[in-house]
Amino acid sequence: MNLTVIVPARNEEDCLDACLESLVSQADAGWVLGRDWEIFVVDDGSTDGTREIAKSFDAVTVISPEALPEKWTGKANAAWTAAQRAQGEWLLFTDADTVHEPGDLRRALHEAEKHEVAMLSYSPRQIVTGFWQRALMPLVFSELALAYPPAKVSDPESRLAAANGQFLLVRRDAYVQIGGHEAVAESMLEDVELAYLVKRRKLGLRFRYAPDALSARMYRSFGQMCEGWTKNLALLFGNTLVTAAWKMLDIALLVGLPVLAWYFPGPLSVSTPWITARLVILLVWVRTLWRFYRRVVKSNFPLSDCLLSAFGLPLFVWLLWKSWFDHTITKRVVWKGREYAGGSR
Repeated sequence: MNLTVIVPARNEEDCLDACLESLVSQADAGWVLGRDWEIFVVDDGSTDGTREIAKSFDAVTVISPEALPEKWTGKANAAWTAAQRAQGEWLLFTDADTVHEPGDLRRALHEAEKHEVAMLSYSPRQIVTGFWQRALMPLVFSELALAYPPAKVSDPESRLAAANGQFLLVRRDAYVQIGGHEAVAESMLEDVELAYLVKRRKLGLRFRYAPDALSARMYRSFGQMCEGWTKNLALLFGNTLVTAAWKMLDIALLVGLPVLAWYFPGPLSVSTPWITARLVILLVWVRTLWRFYRRVVKSNFPLSDCLLSAFGLPLFVWLLWKSWFDHTITKRVVWKGREYAGGSR
């Protein structure tokens, strides 16, 4: 068997149907279900209609994870349970909130084999709705693009590693060699940790932005978005408080400079030097604005969303601080109804 697709799912009734429909339809792109590949959905203690939705697809095998061991994350346990039953030469771990483009599985296997890598990970096109998602998500992903440049991540000479658990394809023998999800059982960034293990063993890692392959809608509500980024931000960035301080400086400059220009002491007469000072302040503000948005457009979000990102700065600062506080001070992080010890990447 060539491929095993593993979808961990916990209370995903609002998105699982679209995900599985997009996966099952891959058969129309030249796959033969039941012979060349298999799909597992791991129902991780769902209390909604997740299990019933998964069972409605004949091509899908629904399993329950083993009892959650102490200190393991629920996702690592679900993925590890399915990996033990997998028959494929390649394992694809993908999230329930993804929608796959026709033929993306076949193309991904071809891409991994062409570049001779043991792990291929895609960053999907992100679907956002509502003001706060549109304002915040480009900010977060622009910072991620700076912290984890795909070209550097994919460079075997670089020690930098990253992966996105929304699409993580790994060769089975390499997965076993690095210890699989058992080796990253306590990590809330299990995808990044698996990538580090692959990079450290020099097995070959490729990572890229892939709107041609799939899309994802990470969060369905404002509260879910805040909970998710509180869980991850302190682990993704080396010094969360420094990042927050830089964002506070952005706020101070973007808001403060035009206010300073307006209230700059002196008359508004063109014949006085005060108008020149005001113009200089406004020119500095325009340059600050340009540098800010030049960074944000690297997030690969639509320009309309990127333009809203200045309004998301206060929320981003708050989430950075809260993530640091939860991981460093209280050492308590909550995700999908479970509580984990903070601080472990």
